[in-house]
Formats: sequence, structure tokens, C-alpha cells
Amino acid sequence: MNQERLMKVLLSPHISEKTTRLADNNNQITFKVLPNATKQEIKSAVEFLFKVNVTGVQVMNVKGKKRRFAQTIGRRKDWKKAYVTLREGDDIDFAGAESA
Repeated sequence: MNQERLMKVLLSPHISEKTTRLADNNNQITFKVLPNATKQEIKSAVEFLFKVNVTGVQVMNVKGKKRRFAQTIGRRKDWKKAYVTLREGDDIDFAGAESA
């Protein structure tokens, strides 16, 4: 896989109460990814960008919710979520806080 594709596969980290609990208990990190991304591409992208070892990847298609604004009914976009399990001892710090 080329590096340009790997740089585009991960869209953003998905931070919520559930994903924070997963990160603490199971060493899993959650990302929003491209809808056409494969498990192998996601694994390679995380290893390439964050220099960690990935032991497993689970993906899930999230359906967009229906929303109403006045008389108009709309719909949010569908998106893909990836749960990435890291090797014991590896960690990704999104806060970027330097410890002294």
C-alpha cells in the first residue's frame, strides 16, 4: 500500500465515554475511517502514523440519524468506525501533553 493512501484512511479519532472506557480497559482506540477502508489498510495506517503494534481491527458501519429542522426532514451521513486493539504496553496519546 502506498503512503499517500495510508495518510488518508484515518479521518479522526472518535472520543466518547464508551471509547475512553475501552481505551482504559481493553487497550482499544477508536477512529472514524474512510467508508471504503479495509481492515488491513486501517492496521497499516495506524502502525505507520503512530509507530505502534496493532493486534486486531474491528470495523462497524454507523448509519446516519434522521433529523428534522422545521418542516424539512434530513439525514446525517453514514460513516465507518474502526476499533483498533493495540499490543500490551503500546499507547496513543491524543492530548499530546508533555510530561516533565
